[in-house]
Amino acid sequence: MIDEIIGLYNYWVVIFLMMTGFYVVIASTNLVKKIIGLNIFQTSVFILYITMGKVADGTAPILEEGITSYSNPLPHVLILTAIVVGVATTAVGLALVVRIKEAYDTIEEDEIHDQDDSL
Repeated sequence: MIDEIIGLYNYWVVIFLMMTGFYVVIASTNLVKKIIGLNIFQTSVFILYITMGKVADGTAPILEEGITSYSNPLPHVLILTAIVVGVATTAVGLALVVRIKEAYDTIEEDEIHDQDDSL
């Protein structure tokens, strides 16, 4: 029983990172912390896909004699694309936070809502 739990440690890491990122997004009112929480959540998804794409004793999908087990390269390629999209999304999010800071003089969500409500 305990060997089965320890054998799935990558899933435990994914669940921990996912819940940590989700908690940061929900609990924090600071916009930069929310972006960091989204990045943590995104990283957990990357780890999930990468660990699922690796086959035990699998090699690269290059045809050679005597090799019968191959790892699928598609999840790794998709994750490379997702990393690029994630970096671009983070950059846009941080640029928006800078513009919000200039407009409202704060990056706290509650203070921004208070300023909007007073107008």
